[in-house]
Amino acid sequence: MNQSVGIVLVSHSAELAAGLAELVGQIAAKSVPVVVAGGDDQGGLGTSYRRIQQAFEAADRGAGLVVLPDLGSAVLMTRTVLQDHPRPDTVIADAPFVEGAVAATVAAAGGADLASVLKSAEEARSVPKF
Repeated sequence: MNQSVGIVLVSHSAELAAGLAELVGQIAAKSVPVVVAGGDDQGGLGTSYRRIQQAFEAADRGAGLVVLPDLGSAVLMTRTVLQDHPRPDTVIADAPFVEGAVAATVAAAGGADLASVLKSAEEARSVPKF
């Protein structure tokens, strides 16, 4: 069986990231590695270079990673990690945090490749709620 694309959730809040991981984990039924990098190194609000780097390693199954950051500085920290440790198979989704994570996880669980998982996450931006 092919390995699925991994999903990394980067959030300023460990609780927010864990809650979203729980939600998408029920969608993926553990077939998709979903790993969080939430909060700073002291357990408070913020982002952590170390946690992001560890999340990349934990989510990597060989098919690439789609990273969903919650806010601007999470994007900046993720980009910093990727500049210091280039990973050509790791992409940052310009997508809403929750909807993008759900769409990416559904696509990955269905066996989509990295480009398709990224596209699914980013298309979630334009899906109306009603």
